Formats: sequence, C-alpha cells, structure tokens
Amino acid sequence: MSSKRRKLDFKNGKVDLSHGSGGRAMAHLIAEVFHDSFSNEWLARGNDQAAFDVGQGRMVMTTDGYVISPLFFPGGNIGSLAVHGTINDVAMAGARPLYLSASFIIEEGFALADLKQIADAMGAAAREAGVPVITGDTKVVERGKADGVFISTTGIGVVPDGLDLSAEKAKVGDRVLLSGTLGDHGIAVMSQRTNMTFETDLLSDSAALHDLVAAMVATNGPGIRVMRDPTRGGLAATLNELAQQSGVGFRIAEESIPVRPAVAAACELLGLDPLNVANEGKLVAIVAPEAAEALLAAMRAHPLGKDAVDIGEVVEDDHRFVQMTTSFGGGRIVDWLSGEQLPRIC
Repeated sequence: MSSKRRKLDFKNGKVDLSHGSGGRAMAHLIAEVFHDSFSNEWLARGNDQAAFDVGQGRMVMTTDGYVISPLFFPGGNIGSLAVHGTINDVAMAGARPLYLSASFIIEEGFALADLKQIADAMGAAAREAGVPVITGDTKVVERGKADGVFISTTGIGVVPDGLDLSAEKAKVGDRVLLSGTLGDHGIAVMSQRTNMTFETDLLSDSAALHDLVAAMVATNGPGIRVMRDPTRGGLAATLNELAQQSGVGFRIAEESIPVRPAVAAACELLGLDPLNVANEGKLVAIVAPEAAEALLAAMRAHPLGKDAVDIGEVVEDDHRFVQMTTSFGGGRIVDWLSGEQLPRIC
C-alpha cells in the first residue's frame, strides 16, 4: 500500500464528517487548508497550544464569533472579517495586538474551494496586519447545523504602561472623533444579500485599525479617554453605551457625520438610519478637548483615518441621552435600536 498522502480535491471536494473525526482526513484538512493558509512557526510545531513571548505592559484579551451571511461580500469574507474584527477589539484598548487563535465549525457538505478561499483571506489579513494565527481548532457538524461555516477568534495584545482607556472615562467637554464614513460594511453586506445594484460599488470597510490606533497613542495617548469600533448597532449604539457607562450625554452634529452617497441612498431605500448600521473599519474616540486637534491630525495622516472628523462633544446630562443637531437646524434623540436591524452582518 502506498504511503503517499492523497491531496484534497479543492475543485470539487466537500467537507464531510471524517474531516472532523480526529483521524487522517482531519489531519489532511488542517495541513492543506489551515497550516497552508496561516503558515507560521507556531503552527508548524503541531501542538494543541502555542507558547509565545510578550513584552512589558498589561495584557489585553478578547474573543468573538463570526456568523455573517453571506459568507462572501464586497470587500471581504468571513475569514478576513474575523481577523480584522478581533484585532480591532484589542486595539480599542490602545493595545498592540500580538497573536490570534481561530476555531472553525464547518458544516458537512461545505465546498473545500470555499473553505480554502476563506482560510487564504484570513491568512492574508493576518500577515498584512502582522498578527499571526498561532493556534486553533476545527470541528465538523452534520449537514444543516452550521450554515456553511462559523468562526470564533481570540486575540491578545499588550497595552503600553501608563495607558488606561475605559468606557467610564468620558468627561463633560470632551470631543467625539470619528475616523471616517459610516455604514459601509452593513450596507455592502445587505446589497449582496438582497442583490441590490448601484452605480457606485459598495464595499465593506473591513480593516485592521491597530496601526491607526498606534499613531494616535504615539501622538497623545493620555489625551484619549476611550475608543470603540462601532460595529453592531453602529454609532448610535456605541455612543449610547458610552453615555450609560460614563454617566454623561453626547451632542453630535448631523452635518459633520460623513456618509457615502451610495450608502445614504441604500439606507433611504431600505428605511435604515446610517447611525444604526454596522462598520468594521472605523473607530470612535472620546478625547480631551485640548488633545482633539493633534489627534485629529494624526488620524487624517493615516490612510484609514483620512476622512476623520470631529462630530460633537460630551455634555452634562442626567438622562444620558445622545442628541443630534440635524442638518435642518432642529434636534432629535439618537436612541438605541429596539431590535435587530441587520441580522448576521458580522
């Protein structure tokens, strides 16, 4: 009997239950898909865990699950999104992301070609960010139990000494900085899901923000109170969360908030508010007023912050409302969503 390993059929092959059984088929899947796509020194050791060195400072850890539908969307797929989203959660603490882990739950019958494309995108995103996937897990479930593939990721990083960003630290008088246009990711996913077409391509803004954060921290780390990436629930949910946690209110200006024309048109067509739509490559920073100008300049000097704007301020408000001055000169309360506006966008 030949000992030569049979190669996976990436053109026509499907995932079956044997690929999660712990046997030879699973070893082939891990080697030819994940080790090949994520290739690095930690994975090459073949252990069930990864040992690594860390620098000085406090450790940051986050975990997230990705169940987006569809799996592929304009500007990315579930694999690149999982890398970007987890890196961003670490970076919002002002931390330098170091390593990622990934767990895949794959449905029986899922195309090997699609799995390879997802893994390749994930590996490429990790390499571009300089944050490798160093350990992981693979499970296969019966047909109909996972909607293709679900991915869970964990990320760790290190916060520089002396930096302590936290949601309860917003103060009256602080400025609200936004790194760019709103709603790009959520509307790109919805356009793919509903087969909408526009004269201008709608692309997800999915991106790793840690280099942008590093530039801000280097400019004036102590001037930053808190940072968040406005994902599910969008800017509205983010500011309402911060208002509750800091015991303050926010006053923002509609005319200062950038929204791409195609996104605005899609929102109008679908009856959505861009303030509620998810983003995957934007951040909101609440900063001391004396630091705002320098931090805004640092953001605009980075490709992922070139459209950064000051959209408002922190105000005293016992009700902890988020208020917006509209482009017509009126005002309205920007409230939380009462339900799920766009399900499964991350």
